[in-house]
Amino acid sequence: MKQTGLIVRSYGRRFIVESGGQSYDCTSRGKRVDYVCGDNVDITVLNNEQAVIEGSHDRHSLLYRQDDWRTKLIAANVTRIFFVTAAVPTPSEELLNRCLLAAEAADIDPVIVINKSDLPETAAWLEKLQPYQQLGYKLVVLSAKQGADALRPLLQGQTSVLVGQSGMGKSTITNALLPDAAARVGEISEALDAGRHTTTHAALYHLDAASHLIDSPGLQEFGLSHIGATEFASLFPEMRDYIGHCRFHNCTHRQEPDCAIKQASKDGHVRAARLELLQKLVTQAINAK
Repeated sequence: MKQTGLIVRSYGRRFIVESGGQSYDCTSRGKRVDYVCGDNVDITVLNNEQAVIEGSHDRHSLLYRQDDWRTKLIAANVTRIFFVTAAVPTPSEELLNRCLLAAEAADIDPVIVINKSDLPETAAWLEKLQPYQQLGYKLVVLSAKQGADALRPLLQGQTSVLVGQSGMGKSTITNALLPDAAARVGEISEALDAGRHTTTHAALYHLDAASHLIDSPGLQEFGLSHIGATEFASLFPEMRDYIGHCRFHNCTHRQEPDCAIKQASKDGHVRAARLELLQKLVTQAINAK
């Protein structure tokens, strides 16, 4: 019997699909495994527990990362991304920037979460993030164990995904919002100054009939090889007004003279660190050809 369903767990080659009020342990037809949490799929039910995925419906968004060797799907059909950061363990601003660019490329609304607000180190990290608020990105400051409800208004009516480094508190937020979620929460490894990868697969939870939350495994890097060299500048909100005003129409914003974006950086309209990241990503994309 064929019916439609929603992937709520992804285990590599196995998937848990909700359909008709029931959950099925699914494999996919043939060798195709490029399904992901949040995908709407067609399934053939084999029995009360098992089914086969026959294919997926069109996605209106897909969040993924790609390096030179592989593509890693994160979530499909999400409308909002929450980048969960914290002052401890040491946060990576470049990782945050790369995630923001991926969100811009996928046309998904990003929100920056500053977790562990009770830590003394948080004030300095929050100050470092203020320029992102000036760019129009939403910032939410909270302590997941006491104040995760601050996210509820932003989660309402959305299919959201939590993304970030390990140890930043994604699963703690999930547990606080959904006490029955039973997302595993691990202690931070102080010796390594990095969180343990406690979430090993993506999982979708229902906050209510119209609001869904996907918790994803922690990541330490975010490859952007799927974005072309000429696309990057348009993904930086502060650079968009300067695109097309360089002397050369094919300007890479690196060594060329009379570059409008480099001039905007000199004039204080584009932060030097953001220009450097643009140049780094463009160089990587060109060299990868």
